[in-house]
Amino acid sequence: MSVTKSSAELLPAGTPEPGPLVDVHGLSVVFRKKSPLKPARQVRAVSDVSFHIDRGETFGLVGESGSGKSTTGRALLKLVPAASGSVSVAGHDVTRLRGAGLRKARRSMQMVFQDPYSSLDPSSTVAASLAEPLMVHEKLSAKAARSRVDELIELVGLRTSYGDRYPYEFSGGQRQRLAIARAIALNPRFIVCDEAVSALDVSTQNQVINLLERLRAEFGLTYLFIAHDLAIVRHISHRVAVMYLGRIVETGPVERVYSAPAHPYTQALLSAIPDPRRKTERIVLEGDLPDPANPPVGCPFQTRCRFVMDVCRQRMPEHTEVPGGGEVACHLQTVSAAPGHVLPGEV
Repeated sequence: MSVTKSSAELLPAGTPEPGPLVDVHGLSVVFRKKSPLKPARQVRAVSDVSFHIDRGETFGLVGESGSGKSTTGRALLKLVPAASGSVSVAGHDVTRLRGAGLRKARRSMQMVFQDPYSSLDPSSTVAASLAEPLMVHEKLSAKAARSRVDELIELVGLRTSYGDRYPYEFSGGQRQRLAIARAIALNPRFIVCDEAVSALDVSTQNQVINLLERLRAEFGLTYLFIAHDLAIVRHISHRVAVMYLGRIVETGPVERVYSAPAHPYTQALLSAIPDPRRKTERIVLEGDLPDPANPPVGCPFQTRCRFVMDVCRQRMPEHTEVPGGGEVACHLQTVSAAPGHVLPGEV
C-alpha cells in the first residue's frame, strides 16, 4: 500500500515521538441506567483504569463479559465519554478534543469491531465503503480513491475485483478482512481490535491474527487487542491487562502473566484454557459478576475469591509490583509478606 502521508501528520503538529503512544491515567466511565419502575442508577462501567501502550506494541485486554473491556476501548477513541481521567494518544489528551480537532485525531485512531456482518454498509459496494473515508478526509478523487481501495483490498489478502461486490456476498472472515482494510485506509497509528476474531471459526481466526501481525510489523501499528480468549491474546500480545468489574487487577508481560499469574482471578481465567499437559486442577469461580451499579465494598473480587481475607472486605487493594514485570492489585501480595502470616488454604 502506498502511503501518501506519514502517520505523524495525522495528529496535530508537534506530536512527540519518544515514550508510549497511548497513555491512560485514572480513566472512569459512568453510565446512567434508567428503568420505568425504578429510580435511575449510575453504573460505573470503568473505574480508575491506568495503563500505557508503547509504539508498535500489541496490548491485550482480557476479562469476563461485562468486565468493562469494550467500554475501555471505546473510551480511548472517545466513542463513549469519560467521566474522569485522561487518554493521551501521541501526547494529545483525546478526552479534551472537540469538533475539528477530534475529527482530525480520529484519522489516526481506528477500530475493528466484533461483528463483521454489521461493520459494512449492506447497501453499498465494498469499494464505496472503503473509498468514503478517503474522499472525505483526504479529498481524493473518485478515481484516486478507487486505486487506493484496490491496494487496500490486496493488502488484506483479497482480490481487487471484490470491490464491486456487496457485503452479503462474503464470508465472515472475508468481511473482517475488509473491515481491517477500512480501518487502515487513513494510515492510522493506533487501532482498537474489539473482539475482532471472536465471531470467526478457529482456522479463520488464525488467518486474521496473522494478518494483523503482518500489518503491525509492516506499518508500525499499535494495537489494543480486546478478547475473552486468553489463548489468542497470548499469541498476539506483548503485554496483557486483566479486567474485573471495571478495574484492572493485573498487568504484565505476556509470558510472566501466563506462567506465573499473581491475581486469583487471573489464575482462574488461565485454568480454564484447555491444556492436556496441565497438572493443576481447574479453578471454578462460583457466583456471577457483581452488579456494577452496586459493587462490593473493598476488593471487587472478594465475593468470588477462594483466598478472601477480612482486609479484602474492608478496603481496595493497591497496585504493587510483581517479580518478572507488571503489577497486581491484591492484598495477598502485601499481607502475605508479613512475618508469620499464613495464606488461606496453606498448611
